[in-house]
Amino acid sequence: MNTPKNIFTYTHIVTENEIDTLDHVNNVVYVQWIQDISTKHWNDLTKNSPDLGFVWVVTRHEIDYKGQALLGDKITFKTWVGATKGVTSVRHVEIYKGTQLLVRAATTWCMLHAKTLKPARITESVLKVLEAGK
Repeated sequence: MNTPKNIFTYTHIVTENEIDTLDHVNNVVYVQWIQDISTKHWNDLTKNSPDLGFVWVVTRHEIDYKGQALLGDKITFKTWVGATKGVTSVRHVEIYKGTQLLVRAATTWCMLHAKTLKPARITESVLKVLEAGK
């Protein structure tokens, strides 16, 4: 895979409510983190843009779990925008503990009209916003 030009990063310290009965971060928490970092990145990309009139929903998650995070670990999230066409855009997320890759994910998002909640072709203005994240 080519290294993306614009990677959005965020850090987090693992909290007690993110730990499961096996004393590591629960898989469901990773899915929530993937959504959270994606939303943070979208909000960052659109902070200087007018309301674009669209919302995003997940249509597919592909997640590879490579390692474990434990209570108190400092986690770094990295995300970037991948292939975008039609009504969908793929977002890549990697989650690290130090230099150790814990999770690699690719999530397909579908763009919807905010008012009708019907799928919407990605407009030129949205594409420009997403390309700022590539």
